[in-house]
Amino acid sequence: MSDIVNEFNDYRTKMNDRILSDNNKIIKRIFNLDTNAYQEGALDVKTKELLGLVASTVLRCDDCIKYHLETAYKAGLTKAEVVESLSIATLVGGTIVIPHLRRAYEFWDALEEQNQ
Repeated sequence: MSDIVNEFNDYRTKMNDRILSDNNKIIKRIFNLDTNAYQEGALDVKTKELLGLVASTVLRCDDCIKYHLETAYKAGLTKAEVVESLSIATLVGGTIVIPHLRRAYEFWDALEEQNQ
């Protein structure tokens, strides 16, 4: 199951490298803004990752959900914290986000399996 983690990261790295190779100032600034927004500030990194996860789930962006799940996992968030955040996202987003919730659970399980 951890193949989904590796496949996601390999593709993301490959395509980010491709996108950034065009040396487009606007795109580079957007990527930089995204990176810096999730750094420690008034809110800690864990809180920011949960906010990103909830927003990504409500917006139904599977790539974003996977990114925030992995970053949350690496930041030391527990499954209980992530699941509670996903429950809020499902409440806010409605039943339309349930397919994304399924894939989020699958990806979290793969992260745990990969790191055992």
